[in-house]
This record gives sequence, structure tokens and C-alpha cells, in this order.
Amino acid sequence: MSISQRRRKCFISYHHDDEAEVKDFVRAFDHTRDTFIARGIGAGMPGDVLNSVNRDYIMRRVRETYLRDSTVTIVMVGRCTWARRYVDWEIASTLRNDTRNARSGLLGIVLPSAAQAPRAPARLSDNLGTGGRQGYANWYHYPRSASTLSEMIEEAYSARNSLVPDNSRLLFSNNRECR
Repeated sequence: MSISQRRRKCFISYHHDDEAEVKDFVRAFDHTRDTFIARGIGAGMPGDVLNSVNRDYIMRRVRETYLRDSTVTIVMVGRCTWARRYVDWEIASTLRNDTRNARSGLLGIVLPSAAQAPRAPARLSDNLGTGGRQGYANWYHYPRSASTLSEMIEEAYSARNSLVPDNSRLLFSNNRECR
């Protein structure tokens, strides 16, 4: 099996307002094209995570509950994705490397509905390369083919062991206002 044919388990992080568009993405690229195995679609956060203010506890529970067997997180960037605390928590948990779970790769994909004015979530933006420096994460416009998506996923997967992410930002306590 070539690298482009290897299926990675990918956690899909997104704003609930974009769920229909995200489900279309998964249908287009998941099982039918043998590109990746999607995790987390339509999952809700349990109450114990929502009610906690303990950063380590939140990241550990998100990782154990949703990201535990994934190796790459794909952030589907819609118009208001940047404002969601759950997306922030999922990215923070993705970047966490602890004794129970290794960190995952990270990439952002701009949904077609946000293509005119995409805005990356802050923690994703913290990990994008700047000034010629390679970042832990990359973000892309919507892929045109399964092979392009496979390359994106494989690049994020490879970065897990060769680059150190920036996870220093404090977790969102609340959602931000999206205008």
C-alpha cells in the first residue's frame, strides 16, 4: 500500500452550523474513496467536560472520549469555526502529548462556504508556518481530489514526530461572538 493509499483515523473538528457541509465532505472522501476513517462526526461533549474549568482535565477527557484512536485532526473551517470553544478544546487536545495518548497531526481545510474570507481558529493559527518557517499544521482550501487530501493528511501525520506544536494559549472558557 502506498503512502497515498494509507487510511489514517482522522478526528473531524467543526462548528455545528457547518455540519451538513462537513457530512458532504466525509461522504465524498471517507469510505467511498478509501482516503481516511472519520471520527467524531455529530458527537456532543459530555456534561463533566462542559462544567469543568480544569484545563488538564478538559484536554484529557476530550482526548480520551473523542480523539483516543485518531492520528490526525482535520479542522473544517467554516465562517464561525474560529469562535467555538469545542473546536479550541479539540485542537488543544490534539496537540497534547501525554503518557496515555500521543499528539495527533493537525490540518485545517476551508469549507467552500467560507472560501471568500476564511479565518483560522487561533490555536490552529498559532501552529501555521510563518516567515519561511515550517509550522506544525497547515491549512488548505477544499481538496479537489482524494489523492490531494491523502497528501494533506499524510503531511500532518508526519509532522507529529518531527515538529513541536504551540499549545500555550489558554483554553476558551466560552464561545466567542461570530459576526
